[in-house]
Amino acid sequence: MQTYDLEADGLRGLNAALQSQTGDTNQTSWEIVNPKGSHAIAVGLDAPIEVNVKGSTGYYCAGMNKLATVNVHGSAGPGVAENMMSGIVTIEGDASQYAGATGHGGTLVIKGNASSRCGISIKGIDIIVHGNVGHMSAFMAQSGNLVVCGDAGDAFGDSIYEARLFVKGSVKSLGADCVEKEMRDEHIELLRDLLERGGCDAKPEEFKRYGSARQLYNFKVDNAY
Repeated sequence: MQTYDLEADGLRGLNAALQSQTGDTNQTSWEIVNPKGSHAIAVGLDAPIEVNVKGSTGYYCAGMNKLATVNVHGSAGPGVAENMMSGIVTIEGDASQYAGATGHGGTLVIKGNASSRCGISIKGIDIIVHGNVGHMSAFMAQSGNLVVCGDAGDAFGDSIYEARLFVKGSVKSLGADCVEKEMRDEHIELLRDLLERGGCDAKPEEFKRYGSARQLYNFKVDNAY
């Protein structure tokens, strides 16, 4: 295992070392100590390595991740796993605003709560939140899955396209064009897999599914101002 002391050796050197790893590297396991809320930790990774951050991080941790597994043993600031392409990012604590924003693929697991705009404009990522999500989560979500084992805040799924949203608890309010949808067998099986991948012990039958009513796809004069 490679151990990197962020306080002693600095962020630039850390990201340079991690980003230099390739698919045939033998330095596959990294431990980052003394993160102390630093920003942009482990961004732009492009190799199947595992990175364990021993503490909480600032904004954009694990942004643009490809292939790597990043585990944050603490909480994460705004934009964790932003624009993620593949791999797995796990937050043991809470996540701040717009977690997983614009993510194209991979899996983001948040074992605490997520703040506002979780999963904004996602394009294929799977996000599993053990706790609650804040207002405007899944705003303009295009594809992928957002699983919420707790409650969702105001304007959930506002202006959603074709992403699938699953919530076990209550939803304070639904955003424009977001409606509750039928939970068919295929959705139960999909959710069962997502919950297993996210390490959740909830049952898929306990959830409701939400998605697009598809009323905003085409121009309607009644919607003009």
